[in-house]
Amino acid sequence: MRRNLDHGGLTALLARPGVRQTLAALDEAGSETRLIGGCVRDALLGIAAADIDLATTLSPEAVMARARATGLKAVPTGIKHGTITLITGDGPIEVTTLREDIETDGRHAVVRFGSDFTRDAERRDFTVNALSLGRDGQLHDTVGGRADLETGRVRFIGDPATRIREDALRILRFFRFHARFGGGAPDAAALSACMAARDSLARLSRERIRDEFLKLLAASGGPAMVVILSGTGLLQRITGGVGELGRLRRAAEAGLSPVLRLAAVAVGARHDADRLRDRLRLSNLEHGQLTGYADALAALHGRAMVDGAAARALAAEHGVPMLNGALRILAGEPRPELADDVRPVLRSLEEAGGTPMFPLAGADLLAGGLRPGTAIGRGLAAARKLWLDRGCPTGPDARSDLLALALAAAREATSDP
Repeated sequence: MRRNLDHGGLTALLARPGVRQTLAALDEAGSETRLIGGCVRDALLGIAAADIDLATTLSPEAVMARARATGLKAVPTGIKHGTITLITGDGPIEVTTLREDIETDGRHAVVRFGSDFTRDAERRDFTVNALSLGRDGQLHDTVGGRADLETGRVRFIGDPATRIREDALRILRFFRFHARFGGGAPDAAALSACMAARDSLARLSRERIRDEFLKLLAASGGPAMVVILSGTGLLQRITGGVGELGRLRRAAEAGLSPVLRLAAVAVGARHDADRLRDRLRLSNLEHGQLTGYADALAALHGRAMVDGAAARALAAEHGVPMLNGALRILAGEPRPELADDVRPVLRSLEEAGGTPMFPLAGADLLAGGLRPGTAIGRGLAAARKLWLDRGCPTGPDARSDLLALALAAAREATSDP
């Protein structure tokens, strides 16, 4: 692949009010400050970067002093590593003093401050992330990042094995950045180094792996990279299981969330969701989405056909978004087949606000003359089963029938010895 880079994007980046304000504040004789990394890369691609990073020869203390002298709030968010966050009118901007790595254990680096932009670029991970832009509009590229960005090549700066030893998370970052910016086959030297260092993933925190893997799944080229992860054995080290690659591809094509893409590739039953929760330190919300997907799969399993009434019942049990997601992920597999009325039913539910709501509550049975107790729960359960079996009907007549059934079932439960 070959892409045309947008140098007008660099001009637009420099024109952003917060960038202008910050660069002006840090302008001091004998010092230099540049935009660095992802914001410069994205500007060349015509993308408005969400995060703005600057590198400077000023010390962290000097950055804070200069900012405060010009009315900017300075927050020492990472002062140990030379990073100060400046609060501008259009968002925060991180300013980091140039650094050189002294030593690293693959997770944490010991650094010292420097003043050489070339040395700073050489300590970064990939060439496409080492571009910098001066206040005067000059693009600085000492490692070939511009050409790599233009040709869709993601490669490590210097020796790939050395870069990975500095931080093992770069294994996953390589696949993520290729999924976003690469074209064609991954760089052979980088891929070989990632495979050779795969055992080092075990030294990383589960939270860091989770964050990076979900970002990879969200990338447009994520499914293709997961195919390679699967073929090299790296996917099993991340998820602890085999990958449903076809399901992941369909989840991505449907535009499903990264968590549902994770479910598609790695969840077949509830125990898979539990394994991923522990392995990737998922939040309760994320784990709930995975278990919801597993339950929807179980409900669809073995059905030869789903018609509109069944779709309403399934939506009431699992929610319209989860049912829609599961059906899109299963599309093209032998079962279940969808009747012609399923999609219109699901669309109408979405337009009406989503999940069908069971029309009875305990208060309805109390109003019918029952006394509080477990019988009310049994009556509601019997009525809900009928409601689901009938495809979740609505309207006064349906509600009246359900109430009568619930009252009868509750009274029968009360009379049981």
